[in-house]
Amino acid sequence: MARILTGIILLGVMLTAAADEAAVRRMITEKLQGGAQLESVQKMPWGDLYEVTVRSADGLLLYYADGEAKVVIAGQVIDAKTGRNLTEERQRELSRVSWGSLPLQWSIVTKRGTGRRKIAIFSDPNCPYCKRFETDLAKLDDVTIHILPYPVISPRSVGQTKAVWCSKDRSKAWNDLMLKRIEPQASPDCDNPIDKLMEAGRRLGASATPTWFIETGERYSGAMPLEQVTPLLDKASPAKR
Repeated sequence: MARILTGIILLGVMLTAAADEAAVRRMITEKLQGGAQLESVQKMPWGDLYEVTVRSADGLLLYYADGEAKVVIAGQVIDAKTGRNLTEERQRELSRVSWGSLPLQWSIVTKRGTGRRKIAIFSDPNCPYCKRFETDLAKLDDVTIHILPYPVISPRSVGQTKAVWCSKDRSKAWNDLMLKRIEPQASPDCDNPIDKLMEAGRRLGASATPTWFIETGERYSGAMPLEQVTPLLDKASPAKR
């Protein structure tokens, strides 16, 4: 008898959860605009909350909704005990890409030492955070830096990135521009992939600069301090034994 009752209770819980999920799906779908699409709805392990992922022109967006489909929450969920940003971790997991899918064939490459640690950065030459980030990375050895020129800040950036690409030594021209503010002297009229990189960046959801990827395909944004970046690179690109 106890087993039967337990089974009935579990079935009731499952049916309620399914009903709540369906209600959340209906509510979100009714509110989507501008070509955005609902990708997934799933019950969270705490509280009466559902995670909602939406694909829009701005990339993958993460929301939360209550089981009664009355409230939508746009914000960060923090683990009160550990301080971990659970929303950020989940967004990183959802936005992970294959390293091989990045347009590295159009990157400007700087290699130091063994080059074992790999990072790819969508960067704009007039982005102060990009400059800060790349200045810090310049202190790191045994690294391969793939710069993906992404001139989204101003028309000036477009001309600068094209001139860098047309330079005889692209790596030097880029580093001179970013780290020393020395303008590239080459004509920007050569055949270049800047438009293709812009398209690739938008497709990958690079809505800000710097947007960067490590070898595992995990995505990050902003000028993270070197003491935080180095362990990420070491874990993603361990030394060969």
